[in-house]
Amino acid sequence: MRLTTHLTTNLTKTFTRLALGSAIMVASLGAVQAQDDEVKIGFIVKKPEQAWFINEQRAATEVGEELGFDVVRLGGEDGQQVLSAIDNLYAQGADGFVICPPDVRLGPAIMNRANQYDMKVITVDDRFVNSSGEPMEGVPHLGMSGYKIGQQVGEAIAAEMEARGWNPEEVAALRITNDELPTAVERTTGATNALLDAGFPEDNIFDAPQQNSDTASAFSAASPVLAQRGDYEHWVIYALNEESVLGGVRATEQYGLKAEDVIGVGINGSGAAFAEFSRNDPTGFHGTVAVSSTMHGRQTAEDLYRWITEDQEPPANTETSGVLMTREDWQTVREELGL
Repeated sequence: MRLTTHLTTNLTKTFTRLALGSAIMVASLGAVQAQDDEVKIGFIVKKPEQAWFINEQRAATEVGEELGFDVVRLGGEDGQQVLSAIDNLYAQGADGFVICPPDVRLGPAIMNRANQYDMKVITVDDRFVNSSGEPMEGVPHLGMSGYKIGQQVGEAIAAEMEARGWNPEEVAALRITNDELPTAVERTTGATNALLDAGFPEDNIFDAPQQNSDTASAFSAASPVLAQRGDYEHWVIYALNEESVLGGVRATEQYGLKAEDVIGVGINGSGAAFAEFSRNDPTGFHGTVAVSSTMHGRQTAEDLYRWITEDQEPPANTETSGVLMTREDWQTVREELGL
């Protein structure tokens, strides 16, 4: 009787341990499965140190926190870095990524890698192009209408020239260009055409090709042009972004031009412009056409999340518009756009 009781007790303990072990295993597997079910996306940008992209990635992270998905923020300043970033995201279990590519011609290579990993992709700001230079089909995009934004820049410059009473025949335009980037071409072409429509002489527009899209590169491009055209006292400056316009403005300062003799208008509406507007003394940087990088980050991240979880594919191409921001109203515009 005692032996039977002893055996029964031991069997009960054994089965209890097995049941507990199984429960722990099931719980563990459930936890792993729950982790697997969590949505994770990447957000890759070509210049992670620039204020525009800092705001964009931060906004994506914030909407992820609100909706319950993770955002991995990465930089991809060349093709190899982008492919490494995609590999990194795959290793972390990401379901897709938003990307502003360092070179739009990398689109086919990027999509080939993404398709290998079954990742969904949305481009932001700069749109992939195919081997013929046409926008890639099947990759949703959100960005500015480069040409229309450029037109706003040209119109703002023309209006300020008129307000200052400048004679267009006596004014030179510094067009800081980057022909390798279609977005840059669209923006500067739009600004040029708006100036020409306003009566600006085409012969007074001088190109300054830059190697990159930052202030230092634009400064290097602008300096020799200014030195070669010393017969002009008034200058207007435009480019693909405000960092480049600021490079041109810095070059005019070094050349000895006064702030009141320069009208520079950029594009974006980010920290570079805010810092310039906050200076005690005005500079030749008159304004910038501000676009909400915050909205770009939030919208693309949410669109990708909905696409992954609800199979809602975003529109093929969404274009946003801009608002002129100057030293007088930048804080109000910034608040209105959520920058």
